[in-house]
Amino acid sequence: MRALVQRVVRASVAVDEVVGRIEKGLVVFLGVGRDDGEEDARYVVEKVVNLRIFDDEAGHFNISSLEAATQLLVVSQFTLYADVRKGRRPSFTDAAPPEQAEAIFEKTVSLFKETGLKVETGRFQQRMLVDIQNDGPVTVMVDSADRHRPRRG
Repeated sequence: MRALVQRVVRASVAVDEVVGRIEKGLVVFLGVGRDDGEEDARYVVEKVVNLRIFDDEAGHFNISSLEAATQLLVVSQFTLYADVRKGRRPSFTDAAPPEQAEAIFEKTVSLFKETGLKVETGRFQQRMLVDIQNDGPVTVMVDSADRHRPRRG
């Protein structure tokens, strides 16, 4: 599972009309891979809400979303699994099929909500317009496959 996380001052997502809106917090673009399951969802949720990417009084990244009680806007984005190594058209064969991805996306949103943070979402498998006022800008990629990779070496 891949999550592209952006720190924002405010953000919204629309499908014909606004369906999700947040103030200070994180926009989480979430891609589900073919081999992803609940363990991946739990890893990503724990990592995202505990990322220390909000400024303390000294202006250092020392505060997490949980500590700052921020808001989350979670948007499904299968294109995070684009493979562009060959040719000019991205391949999405590593992305989970829609039925599988939707179930895992919904489980992940549920886990985000269990943290106590306010969580808004877009609409799964819909063309969405996402309006973001990025703060910093701060953008971080979280990939559940990283938990199996050595940290150094």
